[in-house]
Amino acid sequence: MSESAAAATADAQGKSESTGTVIVAFAMNVLIAIAKTIAALVTSSASLVAEAAHSWADAGNEIFLVTAEHRAHKTPDAQHPAGYGREAYVWSMFAALGLFVAGAAISITHGITQLINPEPASDFLVGYIVLALSFILEGISFAQSVRQIRREATQYQRDFLEHVVKTSDPTLRAVFAEDAAALIGLVIAAAALGIHELTDSPIPDSIGSILIGLLLGYVAIHLLNRNRRFLVGEEADEKVRSVAIRSLLDQPEIERVTYLRLEIVGPRMLDMVAEVDLVGNQVEQAVATQLRDLEQRVCAMSPVIVHAHVGLSVADEPSIHS
Repeated sequence: MSESAAAATADAQGKSESTGTVIVAFAMNVLIAIAKTIAALVTSSASLVAEAAHSWADAGNEIFLVTAEHRAHKTPDAQHPAGYGREAYVWSMFAALGLFVAGAAISITHGITQLINPEPASDFLVGYIVLALSFILEGISFAQSVRQIRREATQYQRDFLEHVVKTSDPTLRAVFAEDAAALIGLVIAAAALGIHELTDSPIPDSIGSILIGLLLGYVAIHLLNRNRRFLVGEEADEKVRSVAIRSLLDQPEIERVTYLRLEIVGPRMLDMVAEVDLVGNQVEQAVATQLRDLEQRVCAMSPVIVHAHVGLSVADEPSIHS
C-alpha cells in the first residue's frame, strides 16, 4: 500500500505541476510570437514567418491545454460517474489540430509561395537577435517540462523518453513535444537565414520554412495519434498493473487475483475491474458461477454492452428503481 500512497501523492503533485508547466509555456510563447512577428515583418524572411506562425500556434494551443487540465479534473457526477478525465484528450486533440493547421500548413504554404515568387530578406542581424532570444525563452519552458518529466519518470520507474510516450498526461507531453520542436525549428530558421545571407539567395530560406512546417506536421500527427489511442481506451502498462496487483494482494481478505483491467480514463486516472479469490471457501464458488452466467446473459441481451462486471452488493446499500 505504500506504493499506492506514493503514487497518489505523485498524481496530486503532477496535476498542479502540469498546469504550471502549461502557464510557463504560454507566457514564453506569447513573448516569442510577438518578437518573431516583428522580426518577420522587418526582415521578410520566410523562415521567420514560419517561426512566427509556429509560436502563435503554440500560444493558442496552451489555451486548449489549460482547458484540458481544468475540464479533466471536474468532480464526477451522476451523468459521468467515472469523471471527466477523457476531456483532456479531446482538448489536447484540438491543440494538436491547431499546431497542424496554424503551424505546419501555414509554414509549408508560405515556403512554397516563396519558392515560386522569391523575396530577398534584409536586416539579418535583427533576425539573428530574435532567434537567439527565442531560443533562450523556449529553453526556459522546455527545461520546466523536462524537470517535471524527469521527476515523474523516477516515481513511475520509467526511462525519460519512455515516460514521454506512455504518460497519461497529454498536456505534459504536448508542451514537451512543442518546445522540443520549437528549439529544432529555431536552429533550422537560423541556418536557413544564414545561408540566405551568405548565398544572397532566398531559396534556402524558403526551404527552411517548408522544413519547419514538416517538423510541426510530424509532431502534430504524433500528438493526435496518442490522444486518439487514449480516447478509444488504453490499458495501463505492466509496471502500473504490477503495483495494483500487489496492492490488492496486500488486503487481508484477498487470497489471489484472477482478473484485472486497468483502463486509462484521464490524466493519472484509471478505471479498475478486478476479480479476486477471497480467503476461505464458504458459498463463494456457487456465487461466482452464478454471477458469471448473469454477466454473459447481460452481454447477450444487448449489443451495446461490450463488457459487464456484476459484483455483490452490501446489505445496507439502497435499491434503485427504473
